[in-house]
Amino acid sequence: MKKLATFTALMMLSGNSYAAKTQISPLIQHSNVKAHSTCFGFSYEAWQATMKKKYTKRLKSDEKVDKAMKRFVKWFPKNQFDEYKSNLACQHFTYSVDGLEVDGYVIKPKSHKGKLPVLIYNRGGNGSFGNMTLGPLVANLFPIADKGFVIIGSQYRQSKKPQAPLDEFGGADVNDVVALNELIPHIRGADSQRIGMYGASRGAMQSYLAVKKMPNIKALAAIAGVSDLTKQLEKRPEMERVYKYRIPNYKDNKQQALNQRSVLHFANTLPKNTPILLLHGTDDRRVSHEQSVELAKAFALHNIEHKLILYPDDYHNLRLNKKESLEELVNWFNAHL
Repeated sequence: MKKLATFTALMMLSGNSYAAKTQISPLIQHSNVKAHSTCFGFSYEAWQATMKKKYTKRLKSDEKVDKAMKRFVKWFPKNQFDEYKSNLACQHFTYSVDGLEVDGYVIKPKSHKGKLPVLIYNRGGNGSFGNMTLGPLVANLFPIADKGFVIIGSQYRQSKKPQAPLDEFGGADVNDVVALNELIPHIRGADSQRIGMYGASRGAMQSYLAVKKMPNIKALAAIAGVSDLTKQLEKRPEMERVYKYRIPNYKDNKQQALNQRSVLHFANTLPKNTPILLLHGTDDRRVSHEQSVELAKAFALHNIEHKLILYPDDYHNLRLNKKESLEELVNWFNAHL
């Protein structure tokens, strides 16, 4: 678990604060999309140097910094970064939802024939924790986009004021996902008739909630998803701090709020013609793989086409089976879109 924690810290540190703000040609031509910036406004060497500065400040030990940099190079090799930079277009943008400015991102291959299928990705975490910064983009989304997909996602509504959290952890923030639907037809090279959706951890919950409002989604996938928030509290009681802080009126409507966000309580209302892929590691310490096992049983009961894949001894982010899990996602969406 120490290695997993280090990996998570590395991913969170791999930020995009130095992304270029230069004039670029927007990938999305829509009046609601503003403030475009490229994900690739720097060299690999600049990224590496920025990471070293962050490690030095955080770790305060030359030996630890050296180890962290070796892991960085191992997980994010230069030749891979340069290949993605050559093959993919990636932009951050802002869009308006419910009168709020929300951050989003879009990725697509630079060269392709015809229109490409689209995937809406729903990230995990809450608030700014779990934002799709450069590390997660490179590790989790670029490999899939490079196989011939347009990927668009939301960072969800956030607030810099602790006393006024905007992210409701499956509440009004689901609108941030649904609103992406309107933008997809305006992405150059995107096929708005072939849209899939997938999410990781909390993002799986977002996917199940959003798809009820998006009948055009043709296939779903969930990585280490939470299906029952009440049982999640039994395994991980510290999550109640998140629930109390983010979910409106949690104290007065606890069980109702948890049930509304738990797909096990509304699996029968999901579209019957939308197949669902479930991926989970059996050594997941954040969300038990039993959450996916029980959900698969519910899908079978309600005649929802699905496929469950468990990765023995793997973690929350499926780090030990990263290549295999990404291939499963690509194959799933290629088969159903």
